[in-house]
Amino acid sequence: MTDPSVGPRDASALCPAPDPKPHGPSRFAVPAGAVDTHAHVIGLPPDWPLVPNRSYTPPAAPPEAYLAMLDATGMTYGVLVQVSVHGTDNRLMVQTLRADPQRLRGVAVVALGRPDSEYRALKEAGVAGLRVNVLFGGGVSMDDLESYGALCREYGWHLQFLLDARELPQLAPRFARLPVPFVVDHMGHFPAAEGVGHPGFQTLLGMVRDGAWVKLSGAYRLSDAAPAYAEATPLARALLAAAPDRCVWGSDWPHVANWGAMPNVGDLLDLLADWAPDEATRHRVLVENPARLYGFPPVAG
Repeated sequence: MTDPSVGPRDASALCPAPDPKPHGPSRFAVPAGAVDTHAHVIGLPPDWPLVPNRSYTPPAAPPEAYLAMLDATGMTYGVLVQVSVHGTDNRLMVQTLRADPQRLRGVAVVALGRPDSEYRALKEAGVAGLRVNVLFGGGVSMDDLESYGALCREYGWHLQFLLDARELPQLAPRFARLPVPFVVDHMGHFPAAEGVGHPGFQTLLGMVRDGAWVKLSGAYRLSDAAPAYAEATPLARALLAAAPDRCVWGSDWPHVANWGAMPNVGDLLDLLADWAPDEATRHRVLVENPARLYGFPPVAG
């Protein structure tokens, strides 16, 4: 398999832009209260600097384009995840959260040892968790995992991880000691061709059974079996079987660091029709589970 997330070696090469006409799914109706739990807003210099050690250079993904994507795809709520190219400068994400506090939540990337006032301001803006990203430059590393766990416990946050599930057998003992809930991005960013039986994916399944959360997202990063990304289906089904009450869905808009075919969010949503054929499970994934994790209010109907 060719990993479409691996692009040019020159990190200054501009990523492709997302599909300019996102649409909803064609295979099921999006329920009221649905949450897209993974997307990014991105600004460009000079107002929004990019970190020099970034792994890619994205085009702008402004808040208005993000909100238009949510509207076009039928999402009631959204969760913004701090993008790696902005490092620990969460200003654009926080600005977006503050402009729409009922609809949005955030996952920030922060340095340790900052004043309490900075962390409190993030929580007041709607930040629900912190992200540890070991795959792209600009993230924070696993070295201070225990300290981040303690910080999250203090502020009532969860931890979110962008990692390669093949590394989980070595990391699992540290994860088991975390004092807060944690979420694994993109089904462990695991190459689908390796198969469900791989020790790393089996470790992920065990962690999910034991209480971890996982995002059913990024199928286009796991497999190049386009257009249906069929190789990712066994992974998603296995995770749903392990813990249907701790799986959530995310668009991963605007699909940064992807030099393969650019997906439409509606097509990614349609994958849920294969991963979770019954409406009740899809409702859990899209509505009930993320409402519990991020604190969104229920929506009538």
